[in-house]
Amino acid sequence: MTGFAYLTALILSVGATVLVDARWRLAFWRAPGAAALAVGAGTVLLLVWDLVGIGFGVFFRGDSPWATGLVIAPDLPVEEPLFLLFLCYLALVGVLGAERVLRTAERS
Repeated sequence: MTGFAYLTALILSVGATVLVDARWRLAFWRAPGAAALAVGAGTVLLLVWDLVGIGFGVFFRGDSPWATGLVIAPDLPVEEPLFLLFLCYLALVGVLGAERVLRTAERS
């Protein structure tokens, strides 16, 4: 049962980021096209980076009781693309949120 804990945590984390984004209209609720481009491009870039690292033997899949053990390609776990998407989305929401806080503080 613990084999899906990491995947579940990632899904819940993406969901929480969506809620923050929706509540304060930071990324997808403000500019959906730009947000999709930023998150999509970042995710693809990091996924290519992972694949190159795997190809050179730098990156490899470790054993963990928390991961599903399912792979998309050799040494590329099924959780990795979702993690990269979460990383890019969280970074975008974090930067846009910080920008809004700083802009609001300047006005005060």
